[in-house]
Amino acid sequence: MENASKALIMAASVLIGIMILSLAVYLFTTFGATSARLHEQQATDRLNQFNSQFTSYEGKSGLTIYDVITVANLATENNKYYQLDRKISIPAIENTNNKITDYYVSICIKQDGGTLKNIEGGLNTSPDYNEYINNELSKINTSNTKLPTYKCKAYISSTTQRVYRVDFVKE
Repeated sequence: MENASKALIMAASVLIGIMILSLAVYLFTTFGATSARLHEQQATDRLNQFNSQFTSYEGKSGLTIYDVITVANLATENNKYYQLDRKISIPAIENTNNKITDYYVSICIKQDGGTLKNIEGGLNTSPDYNEYINNELSKINTSNTKLPTYKCKAYISSTTQRVYRVDFVKE
């Protein structure tokens, strides 16, 4: 009888050990999934924060040349961060299936019914940008004319979900 009770105690301890191991595995997978969701949420928040810098101007009319300068500076800072001196494709940070994505942000202005003109050139500001901004600012400084106004449209890449182009149309 003593051997039977020892066998039952051993069987119970094995079952308790299996339950503890099962609980540990369950907690490990649950915490791992929670951590993955948190990292995903943080990445989404960073993406939304980045995009909101540009999309906050979208749809608004009456934007001034100073708003154009602000958005162009944001784009230049983004392009400096990714060390892009011109529009080129780089491997995605999340290199899934070796997709090539584009992190360059360009700023374009459409004026006087003409075609869109890229005014932002990456690490080094383009001569077109300097010429356009200086021309607009000199008009403002030399004559007491009203500031020209712009309307803004931001484009978001379907691949990266990031803003890749912002167009300003002179009103």
